[in-house]
Amino acid sequence: MLNIISIIIGLIGAVLAVIGLVPLLGWTNWIWLIVPVIGAVVGQLSGSTKGRNLNLIVGGIMVVRLMLGGGII
Repeated sequence: MLNIISIIIGLIGAVLAVIGLVPLLGWTNWIWLIVPVIGAVVGQLSGSTKGRNLNLIVGGIMVVRLMLGGGII
């Protein structure tokens, strides 16, 4: 059950990450970066690793986007 919740949180984070990929909206990733972190914690509590891995990938995409934009753009 926790794995399903983690996957749902990861999918929500993926949609938010796509919005953050738009030029001049990269700063929103600072706000939305907490979503995959919470999903990864919930995924860690479950028996399966699929939800945790999804959230780590989404969080990694957000962090790379922040690094490429200098943390602001």
